[in-house]
Amino acid sequence: MKLIPFLFIFFTSFFSANKTSAQCTTLGLTPSTAIPVCGTSVFRQDQVFDCGNQNVAQSFCAIGVTSERSFWYKFRCFQSGTLGFLISGLNSADDYDWILYDVTGQNPNAVFSNASLQVSMNIYGTIVGTSGGAPFDNSPTGCKAGASGDFHCEGDAPGNTPYNRMPTIIIGHDYLLMVANFSQSFIGYDLSFGGGTASITDPKDPHLESARAACDGTETTIKLNKRMKCASLLADGSEFTISPPIANVISAVAIGCTGSFDMDSLLLTLDAPLPPGTYDITIRTGADGNTIVDNCNKGVPDGETIPVTIFPQFPTPMDSITKVIKCAPDEVEFVFRKRIRCASVAPNGSDFVITGTSPVTILSAAGFNCDAKGLSNIIRVKFTQPIQVKGNFNITLQTGIDGTTIIDECGKESIPGQSLSFNTKDTVNADFAYNIFYGCKRDTINYLHNASNEVTSWKWNFDDLRRSALQNPQILYGTFGLKTAQLIVSNGTCTDTSAKISIVLPDAIKAKFEATTIVCPNDLATFTNTSTGNISNYLWNFGDNTTSILPNPLPHIYSTNLAFTDVLVKLVVSSSTGCKDSSFQKIRVAGSCFIAVPNAFTPNGDGLNDFLYPLNAYKVKDLLFRVYNRFGQLVFETRDWLKQWDGKFKGQGADPATYVWMLSFINPDTGKRIEQKGTSILIR
Repeated sequence: MKLIPFLFIFFTSFFSANKTSAQCTTLGLTPSTAIPVCGTSVFRQDQVFDCGNQNVAQSFCAIGVTSERSFWYKFRCFQSGTLGFLISGLNSADDYDWILYDVTGQNPNAVFSNASLQVSMNIYGTIVGTSGGAPFDNSPTGCKAGASGDFHCEGDAPGNTPYNRMPTIIIGHDYLLMVANFSQSFIGYDLSFGGGTASITDPKDPHLESARAACDGTETTIKLNKRMKCASLLADGSEFTISPPIANVISAVAIGCTGSFDMDSLLLTLDAPLPPGTYDITIRTGADGNTIVDNCNKGVPDGETIPVTIFPQFPTPMDSITKVIKCAPDEVEFVFRKRIRCASVAPNGSDFVITGTSPVTILSAAGFNCDAKGLSNIIRVKFTQPIQVKGNFNITLQTGIDGTTIIDECGKESIPGQSLSFNTKDTVNADFAYNIFYGCKRDTINYLHNASNEVTSWKWNFDDLRRSALQNPQILYGTFGLKTAQLIVSNGTCTDTSAKISIVLPDAIKAKFEATTIVCPNDLATFTNTSTGNISNYLWNFGDNTTSILPNPLPHIYSTNLAFTDVLVKLVVSSSTGCKDSSFQKIRVAGSCFIAVPNAFTPNGDGLNDFLYPLNAYKVKDLLFRVYNRFGQLVFETRDWLKQWDGKFKGQGADPATYVWMLSFINPDTGKRIEQKGTSILIR
């Protein structure tokens, strides 16, 4: 744990009581206002402030790391390699912590939430009085050759050190370095870079890139070829001259410097308007001993000249329409060569009228991204509803409800009657139709799209398993049940996606039925159809030269002439497409269903009366048949009337004698239990 000497605490309390809000708005105290640094010189921070105490993101040390009393520095890597740097406190006893982040493509404030951006970190600090050094003994610190580790936490554990190895940085990447004074001193430090193989010095030489004058030339904007130090620009404009010397530069303002240390453009103000023509703007060394310098203190060459043209002041024409959304546009943007006063645009859009293939009504109009002066080069016109059809259209400037067309930055009103053209494409519809062709084993579906409105692309999705790019694909299905289809269409501009359509293909036809298995004399045979599929026709053949075409035929009576025979019942089903299937079932036509037990049997194997069993018990339920010898021993028992006693007992032929039998069953017609008893003689 880091310890804070009493003297530092007292000094901190005194300074905090006297700090001002102006100090807390100093640039460099936040990641978004970081100070740009370069590898060619030492950067001195004379003083630090106790502003802000939000913890930064880090994932290697147990304690949180605060941004209190910290400054932030930014740089870009221009040559990949290792990075060395040194933070040397102006008070050698001060304890400085630091973290290096790679913020390429990130919002700078991501350092407060995304620990994965860390590259290297050191918050080392020794306990007061240990290691034989001054309190904390942690200055200087940084990354240098011979050091090890990318992350060092607080404390003086063995191996801990104020130095990290030099991390590898990548060309084109952007980095942020936080330097914080943990000792709560407000004395500053020197920051220098060196010792590694990477370069953070921009090799591009600074130059004036272009110049643009507005209206009468009393103001001229100069664009620089790279970002340069705001502080290197003299506010009185004395670093610039105009040739021919018709007017003098009386001020120079760096654009965007209220929230940054560097700029990429500046505004010059002249003491008199310039007549139309071309002039040269020349930069020279100013009273500060330099021209404008970049973040590495390289200056624009003394005497460098850039031309600027003052155009005659004419009403500003419409220049062009920006890229129009051609599929169902509900607005259009068009450009003026000069910036337009946003306040001169009638909000109801009456400065414009649209004619063309179909009627278009304007809903509103306004300048787009108007600047602080209320100027914009772009005007956005909105429609009451999107244009859904293909067509050619003209948007024409006219006098609006406010009595003018539109007025440019120089106060010139644009001439009515100017027009620009644009075109649109038809919207498309992905709805589709389909036809089903049923087969006996497989079904086929033809999918159909009408290709209207110049559709040229089809993307079909069938069951999330198959794809097709045809306009009208034909899909063969070998399985049945739920199928899905979806279509995306495009005409190269407009796209539409259909709903996912569900289609149910019925199972293949299958003939199946249930029937009475045994028919007693004068009883009815019943038939229950359980066939499946898309069946259109039925044909029953009851095995006695009678038929039916009903799905569920009426009960059937079989002639006594068929007694003691098995008849074959057949059902044939067919579909409207000609598919057929058949099912068969035998029915026993009983000669008698009167239950009786023979009074004698002869188990001699001659095929006549060889068994003892209840005859004709076709329909009975819960049958129990038992046979006893004269000693009362149970010699045979069955619950299946078709299982018959063969005259054996314990594997041996039973003695010829009279045997007692007992029969119990439920009459299916009455539901009553019947108990019978009698005797039979076994004859050998």
